[in-house]
Amino acid sequence: MKKHTVICRAINICKTYWRGKVAVEALRGVNIDIKNNDYTSIMGPSGSGKSTLVHILSCLDTPTSGEYYLEDKLISTYTDLELAKIRNEFFGFVFQSFSLLPRLTALDNVALPLMYSGVNKQARVNRAKDILAKTGLSDRMHHRPNEMSGGECQRVAIARALINNPKVIFADEPTGNLDSRTGTEIMELFDQLVEEGNTVVMVTHDSNVAAHARKIVKLKDGLIEHD
Repeated sequence: MKKHTVICRAINICKTYWRGKVAVEALRGVNIDIKNNDYTSIMGPSGSGKSTLVHILSCLDTPTSGEYYLEDKLISTYTDLELAKIRNEFFGFVFQSFSLLPRLTALDNVALPLMYSGVNKQARVNRAKDILAKTGLSDRMHHRPNEMSGGECQRVAIARALINNPKVIFADEPTGNLDSRTGTEIMELFDQLVEEGNTVVMVTHDSNVAAHARKIVKLKDGLIEHD
């Protein structure tokens, strides 16, 4: 059995934003561990701090105070360039709005992160084809986003998130723009990815979506209300 080691560890994380002279405490001392092959849903009302927490865990933002470790290395010791490389190679991202480049085909959208990693073109194409096949899109790889359904676009986004074999996949409301049937299909794909050993952290308002996870973290007013 594969040992469940901690990938992300947040200790007493606080995040304060300033709106003029008014301080807004988005996070107020959050502690959370993400282990390999975890399937975690982060829930909470608007303004609870869930998006802020995910932005910090995925190195899109930094905490005001507290410590965040990535595989036992303190994240504050990384340079901006190192953090950019981590975001590209260490994490995969799936967004509610898909965030696909409209002029690129599904194949090129999926292969794009590998270009930033310096992988040669043929290797990029071969890897992207394999991942698109895995997500059920072999027959759609040469289509552009406006030629695909919402569910197909989200599958492309998931394939893109998988292309660099990330340690953690972060999904922000991945079914938010989909009808219920298509949303269920996307959640079944995430379930399959976790069964295959991937690690998923998902932000959602939907309790039915959250129920797919093995662990549900509920935030309220910048604090973990329930874990």
